[in-house]
Amino acid sequence: MGHEIAGRAVLLVEIGPGSPWLTAASVATAVNAVLLLVLLGIWAQNYRTFGSKHALGLVIFGFFLLAQNLLTFNYYVINSQVAEYLAAEDPVAGQAMMFVAILQTFALIFLTWVTVD
Repeated sequence: MGHEIAGRAVLLVEIGPGSPWLTAASVATAVNAVLLLVLLGIWAQNYRTFGSKHALGLVIFGFFLLAQNLLTFNYYVINSQVAEYLAAEDPVAGQAMMFVAILQTFALIFLTWVTVD
């Protein structure tokens, strides 16, 4: 699907249900949830062992980030109205949100590697 805006060709990428972007974002949010569960287990154990505010802060941060990823997964997979809305109303924003989920996966992979090592 190509359109021309101000003399420039713009390629519109499908982001609705069944699109490659939505599939990638769904997989990324599922991987994020698994990585966060691993990290939460380690951070909770560290809090029980050391009782430090830093470890408690990581646990609270992990819970909020896990909630965000589970909610995102719900919007992308279980209740796809948000994905349909983004596809219809603002595909660039939808694509950007999905790209952020993938970036977050790379960040969590690195954080998990550092934490486990």
